[in-house]
Amino acid sequence: MFLNTLTPKFYVALTGTSSLISGLILIFEWWYFRKYGTSFIEQVSLNHLSPWLGGSENGNNNSNNQQTTSECKTWRNPLNLFRGSEYNRYTWATGKDPLTYYDMNQSAQDHQTLFTCDSDSTRPADDIMLRAWRERNPQNRIKAAREAYELNAECATAAVLLGEEELTTILEAEKMFRHALKAAETNHKKSQALQHHGPTQEKIHRRDLNTLVYVKRRLAMIMRKLGRTKEAVKIMRDLIKEFPMVSMFQIHENLIEALLEMQLYADVQALLAKYDDISLPKSATICYTAALLKARAVCDKFSPEIASKRGLTTAEMNAVEAIHRAVEFNPHVPKYLLEMKGLILPPEHILKRGDSEGIAYSFFHLPHWKRVEGALQLLHCTWEGTFRMIPYPLEKGHLFYPYPSCTESVDRELLPSFHEVSVYPKKELPFFILFTAGLCTFTASLALLTHQFPEPMGAFAKAFLASLSAPFSFLVEKLESVIPSSLWHQLTRL
Repeated sequence: MFLNTLTPKFYVALTGTSSLISGLILIFEWWYFRKYGTSFIEQVSLNHLSPWLGGSENGNNNSNNQQTTSECKTWRNPLNLFRGSEYNRYTWATGKDPLTYYDMNQSAQDHQTLFTCDSDSTRPADDIMLRAWRERNPQNRIKAAREAYELNAECATAAVLLGEEELTTILEAEKMFRHALKAAETNHKKSQALQHHGPTQEKIHRRDLNTLVYVKRRLAMIMRKLGRTKEAVKIMRDLIKEFPMVSMFQIHENLIEALLEMQLYADVQALLAKYDDISLPKSATICYTAALLKARAVCDKFSPEIASKRGLTTAEMNAVEAIHRAVEFNPHVPKYLLEMKGLILPPEHILKRGDSEGIAYSFFHLPHWKRVEGALQLLHCTWEGTFRMIPYPLEKGHLFYPYPSCTESVDRELLPSFHEVSVYPKKELPFFILFTAGLCTFTASLALLTHQFPEPMGAFAKAFLASLSAPFSFLVEKLESVIPSSLWHQLTRL
């Protein structure tokens, strides 16, 4: 009786409302997937519904996820730019902030580790710098550093902060870092003589050593930016020779880039022989530079057509294997080198094997690949073959460990929102996006058909609902025949 009273307008309103709701869900799911790389409905199901259904298993999964995330360690970018003279100028020109809060917070922690110690509170200028490194607001941090610098012009860490963040040109930064170098050398000599007089003096010496190495390295990077590459190479080589144990700054990667700029390929090969070792951590710079050097030996005569007919020579095979090795380590780099994807300013921190490392490497090394004639062509012809060797990169690797599954989430924290994060391996669309897309399309089609053909669709809807209600009606009739009428009467009254 109720079904017979429903008009076609009701069905139009019903299907139209269903289509609208499912469309809104689809838009939200798609936005959430593009921003966070996962489905919102799946996240809610895993985080809030799964504990009710199987709490212990979910707890184990969460602990495993936390362990995996902790393995995705971020590293200081060896070639990071200067905030005042490079990052800030980009912001003034475009209105976009190239650094994320997460990235700058990582830098603040690094600075506190490198440039502070427990006894800083006993010296007025160092005490101000102790607060400056902890300050998150850039203006307040620069103001505190300027106050410390005016109080004591020999405060090397104050000069470092001002050179990094306040000065707006590389030339001005050079003058400030040269002043910081004099102060850092003086402080280092003083603390070196007293380092064995107790744990406090040892910490002061370690802080002064970090400051000295940092200032020299940044001066070398300034020389490289100003085109005085020979001076930069000399400073870097002296640093590696004088302080071989200070590996946290990864000065060898700065040296490799500078040597490539000078086209001293034999020196680069000698450096790789020392650092491209199985016992040492790898990086995109190490792997792709090794591939570039091997490609350089064959790429000028390489032809895909000829190679397909006669096969690869031993040297060509070595070059292709080196490219495959590099791509397996970081699969994001080739698209930037081949200019299939636009570059942005590199972040201050990178995730090895992630998109952030790919950007940082390509930003500085793309000119070196272009300078070697045919290198990019060889890369273009061979890099995708890597993925046929490792069809399931998250489960099993070939030359390296399986590709970490947490790179996307960390890269989204390190890279600005206006950059489309490169994801490897490509994720399939979540089930709920496909489901809501199908539901939205189906209900929208029903609404359109009901609006255009109200009578046939109304009859079809009534027949469909009647067929759905038929089993229920049959069950009710059977119950009426079995249950006494008096009891049935009491049940219907309830």
